[in-house]
This record gives sequence, structure tokens and C-alpha cells, in this order.
Amino acid sequence: MLRRLSLPRLSLTSRLSFFFTLVAACVLLGLSGLFMTAADRHFSDLDRSILQDKQHLIDDILTSANSAEDLRWRLSESLNHHHGLYVQVTTHTGQKLFETEGFPATNRWLLPEHETLLHALKGGRHGQRQYRVQQFHANAHYAPESPLVIILATDTAHHQHFLDELLRTLGVYTAAAILVSGLLGWSAVYLGLAPLRAIKAHAAAVTAQRLQACMPVEAVPVEMADLAQTLNQMLERLQEDFRRLSDFSSDLAHELRTPISNLLTQTQVTLAARRDNANYRDILASNAEELQRLARMVADMLYLAKTERSVNLPHKEKFFAALEVLALCEYYEAVAEEKKILMATSGDGEILGDRLMFRRAVSNLLSNALRHTPEGGAVEVVIVSNELTTEVRVENTGPEIDPRVLPRLFDRFFRADPSRSHPDSDGAGLGLSITKAIAEIHGGTASVSSDHGKTRFLLRFPHKTNEVG
Repeated sequence: MLRRLSLPRLSLTSRLSFFFTLVAACVLLGLSGLFMTAADRHFSDLDRSILQDKQHLIDDILTSANSAEDLRWRLSESLNHHHGLYVQVTTHTGQKLFETEGFPATNRWLLPEHETLLHALKGGRHGQRQYRVQQFHANAHYAPESPLVIILATDTAHHQHFLDELLRTLGVYTAAAILVSGLLGWSAVYLGLAPLRAIKAHAAAVTAQRLQACMPVEAVPVEMADLAQTLNQMLERLQEDFRRLSDFSSDLAHELRTPISNLLTQTQVTLAARRDNANYRDILASNAEELQRLARMVADMLYLAKTERSVNLPHKEKFFAALEVLALCEYYEAVAEEKKILMATSGDGEILGDRLMFRRAVSNLLSNALRHTPEGGAVEVVIVSNELTTEVRVENTGPEIDPRVLPRLFDRFFRADPSRSHPDSDGAGLGLSITKAIAEIHGGTASVSSDHGKTRFLLRFPHKTNEVG
């Protein structure tokens, strides 16, 4: 039922115009009703005043009359010339002493005084002659022991005629005023919603190639400025996400092209001529290494996409960071000893989050640090806990990173030195991106600095996680 009354097919302009016209109609009809009631009350008071004046006149005549004949003569001289006034004088036994010409029948008198002429019109009395009546008792001077019954009636036809004309005039005016109010309301709403149509036109012009903020914030009213600003912010976020998606697609195509091209070339060369079993075995082993690298790259991309889309942590628990870091250091100890790198840890702190994700993030940083630390260098993991966060800092000695490169270290497929490859590395430039995504899903941050011969990666984990999607 509510759905039927909601007028879903009407536009906002039509709805506002309709309600504005409805309010105007209610106001005009209410004022017309009040005016008609006030006019009827005024005429009622006027008729009552006239009847009271005639009552005082009759009281004076009764006081000075010497006989019934004298009374009839005096009443006739005083009252027969008043148009629309009717008087009847009877004794208490019902004997008629005086009656003006055309005295109406009592069944045509007005309704009781507490009912207005509007009630009479509603009751179907429109067009009939109506009278206002007043009845009282008085004693004549010549017969004080016999009270007389006096009935006064005044014709209200001229008042009713005026009210009928007034009602018709008010009806025509009200109908015209409602129509004009509706047209003016529609014009006001149409002009008032012009900024909204401008926002709609700008929104319709947004395409995948044109995502920059274009909503007219300064040109719209204050009530719509927040909407335009919010839409601009949404477009900015979409533009940034679209740019990142485009960059990711380009980087992904670039990263996959080289190993696939190597596999295809090597396979075609192998098929071009007959070879012995040992050559086939070596070629298949080489292809297997490339395929493993591709598999790891795809697995890292899927993990990164899953991490960035996650709203809730898979397994949230409280654990101590030092235990997990020590376990990872033991795992990388063989690599460190081979390069004569000194590994050290210090501090501890509690972390609320996913244990496996935390280990993946720190593992990526340790692997990266060991890869770029020269022989005889040092890698240190420092854990600092305060009231709000637990910080895990992984720092290593070695060449400093160009400050212009630092902001891009966490980008997908980014390498500080694109021309330099690491044969001992299985990475594809996704490790740091995964680390940053893990920190952010825990509500924390990931940052990097490089100076004084040291590079430091810092992860901050809040004690109360703010999970993001």
C-alpha cells in the first residue's frame, strides 16, 4: 500500500510542485472558510442588534399603551414600515393581538443560533428565505396581570445573497490562486533544481578516459555543495584506482612477457632439431625453473589481490612479535652465514592480528634485506611497543637508496634498479607490495627510509586493528 502511495513515476520537480500546490490550496481554502465564518458572524451580530433595538421599542410602546386598540395602532405605526421585519404579539392564551403583514410560518425560521449560515447551506437550505427570531415576554401598561408573548423575526435574504455572492467570488479566486500557485511552484522548483541537473550533466560526461573531478562545487547552492564535493572525491578515488589498475596491467604484461618469451623461444629451438636425452633434460629443467617462477608470480598476485580485497582478517589472535621474528631469523640463518651477514633482534611487543600474515610480511623484509646487504654487513630487527602500537623495524647496512625512488618501493613490480637482476632471487617485485597490504589490513602502515649507510623498513601494528577493505 505504501509503495502505491509513493508515486514512483513522478519526477522530483512534479512531486515538489504537487506538494506546494496542495499546501497553497489548504491555506487558501482555510482562509476562505475563516472569512466566510467571520462574515456570517458579523451579520448574525447585526441582526441580533436590530432585534434588540426593536425589543426596546416594543417595551416602550407597551409601557405607554392605554388599551389593546391603542397598542395595535402604536405597533402598526412603528413597525409596519420596516422592510424585512416581522412582529407578532399574542396573549398567554394564544389570542393574537398584533401581527405584521407576511409574518412567516414558524417552520421556516432559522436554525438555532449556535449554527451558522454555513451550516444552513450545508443542510440544503440554500435558496430558501431564512429568518432570525427572538421571543420574549412583557406586560402591557393597561393589563399588567396578563403577560404578552412577543415574537420578533428579521429576514436574512439580503445577507444570504451577499454571502452567496461572496462564496462564489472566493471560489473563483481560490481556484485561480491555486492554479497560479501551482505554476509558480513548478517554476520555482524547476529553477531551484537547475544545479542538480548540471551535476547530472557532468556525471553523464564521466567516462573511463575522463575520470577527473568535474562537479561544479562553487556554482551550486550550499545544500548541494557537499554532494558535488563528495562526487568529486569519489571520482578522484576512481581515477587513482583506475590508474593503479592500468599500471598494474602494464607491469603484469611486462613481467609475464619475458619468461613466456624465453619458454617459447627455447621450446621452438629445441623442436627445430633432434637432440640427445641429456640436452632435452637440461632444457626441460630450465623450462621448469621458468614455470616455477611464473607460478610463484601468479601465487603472489593472487595473495596480494586477496589481501587488498579482504575486509576481515582470516585468523585474528594475540601473539608476541619476538617469537615469530626469532623463528624467521633461524630460517634465514643459513643465508646470512653464507654471506657472512650478522643478524640480530631486540625488543618485543604484542600484536593483534593474523600470525601467518605477520610472518609473511616480516619474511619479505628479511629476504629483501639479506638480498641487498653486502658481504660482512648486518641485518637487525628491532621491536618497540608503546601504548598505541607495536613497531617492527628491519634495517640493513649497504648502499643508500635514492630518495626519489623511496616512495615507489612498495609499488607492484617495482625494482630500485630495473637494469640489475638478482639470479638468486625468486621475487617479481611483489614482496614489498604484499608487506604493505598486510600492514594496512591490520590497520597499520608500512614506511621506508635510507640514510647514513642504512636502509630501514618500519611496520606499525595498532593494538586495536582498524580493518579495511
